Amino acid sequence: MDIPISQKISQIKETHKMIKEIKEFPNLEKSKPTSDKTHQIAVTGIIRNKEGKYLICKRSPNEKAFPNKWCVPGGKIETKDFINTPKDTQDHWFDIFEKTLMREVLEETSLTIKNIGYISNLAFIHPNGSSSMIVSLHADHDSGIVKLQEEELTDHAWVTIEEAKEFNLIENILEQIIATNDKLTPRNS
Repeated sequence: MDIPISQKISQIKETHKMIKEIKEFPNLEKSKPTSDKTHQIAVTGIIRNKEGKYLICKRSPNEKAFPNKWCVPGGKIETKDFINTPKDTQDHWFDIFEKTLMREVLEETSLTIKNIGYISNLAFIHPNGSSSMIVSLHADHDSGIVKLQEEELTDHAWVTIEEAKEFNLIENILEQIIATNDKLTPRNS
C-alpha cells in the first residue's frame, strides 16, 4: 500500500521537528552555569583568643586576589564538606558554614575553634570575572598553635583592634573584627 506524498512530507516534517527538539535539549553534562546565577560560596573566620586578640594572616604573593595582603582564615565551601556525611533531615545537611570554617581554619592554621557565630556577608568579583558570596563568621580559639599552610599564607599575628590598623588588611577585615569585638565584648550598662 502506497502512502500518499502529502503524508510522507508530513512524517518527514515531524521527524525534523523531533530532531530539532532533541538538538536543542540541554545537555546537562556539557552545560556550564551562567555567571549571573552561579556563585562560589566562601566562609571567613574572625578568630579571637583568650586574651581578646584576633588572628590575621598574610596571603601568599602567589594568590590571584589580594596577594601579600592580610586577611583572616577561610575558604570555599566544597561539596565534600557535606556529601559523605549523614543528612540532618531526609534531604538536607545543617551547619555547613560552621563545618567548612572549622575545616578551613584547621587546614590553614592548625587551630581548632569553637563557639561559631554570624557576623556579616558580602559579594566579591574575582579578577577572572567569577563571583563569590562570602559569609563572615566569628569563633573562639579552642586549641592548637598556629602553623600556617605555606602555599596560601606566609605570616600571622594575634592583634588588638588598634594593632590591626597598622597592617595592610584586605578591605572590610578591620570592620569585621570591630563588629566581632562589639558583639562579643560585654557592655557596662
